[in-house]
Amino acid sequence: MMDHPTFERENQERVQAVESSFHQAGKPLSKPGRILIGEGTVFKQGRKKIQQKILFLFTDILVYGSIVVPDRWYKKQKIIPLEDIELEDLEDSDIFKHQWLIRTQSKSFFVSAPSYEEKKAWIEHINECRSSLMQGTSCKPSKKFAVSSIPDEAACKCMRCLSTKFGGANRRHHCRNCGFLVCNSCSKQRAVIDHIHPTKKLRICSFCYKNINEEKFRDRGDSAGKSSKSEEEDFCPSGEENEKVEEGEIGIYSPSNWLDTKNGTWERLSIYDYPKSIPSQ
Repeated sequence: MMDHPTFERENQERVQAVESSFHQAGKPLSKPGRILIGEGTVFKQGRKKIQQKILFLFTDILVYGSIVVPDRWYKKQKIIPLEDIELEDLEDSDIFKHQWLIRTQSKSFFVSAPSYEEKKAWIEHINECRSSLMQGTSCKPSKKFAVSSIPDEAACKCMRCLSTKFGGANRRHHCRNCGFLVCNSCSKQRAVIDHIHPTKKLRICSFCYKNINEEKFRDRGDSAGKSSKSEEEDFCPSGEENEKVEEGEIGIYSPSNWLDTKNGTWERLSIYDYPKSIPSQ
């Protein structure tokens, strides 16, 4: 069924529909051999609030975005190659149910599904697609992943100096190397973290800055040296710090749609059909 001309045409129409839903702001998604495996809504835990996202799983990539009009219009498209993904199943928290962690080289974040069954379906489908991709191509899995930032509500004072209380003029900042919540005084340094961005200097805490410089010292076999730039000139805000919190209320979950890989049909399943015989790329 997966090789049938009818399936190929229907799959291409589904892929193009996803591509069109992001309008001109999205990147092209159509590619020979790329199959849409599943789609659905999840909650993504941001730094300041929980946001509803649309999630699309293909045989080689994971795509997510913000919802403007459900089932019709999405924005802020993000594309993650499956070889750059690592998943971690998590226990429920008081606030976040049916959650798991998605790790990538540049960013790691928590998401949750409406039920345990859907969470299990997402994790097993993603892992199966990733495994098939690794077997069928020369792609190499990532070895370094970005740390997951600690949520703002998890700390009321700096996790490094343990004295500065957050609030008012004392804003919370995330160290992009360890994920800790730190105050401004403990996070004045900036450094390049290769697996997140090859050239951009990101906010890090003083503890990580010291460790990074010590590693450079050991790697070079001489002193790390001091930059001729001043600390003020070295300042380069990270995208994470400047990211705007999306407006709008959290919407209602819509059940996920999955491809029945046995019959080649696409439907909303009440009992999730875990992936079987997904074709290699």
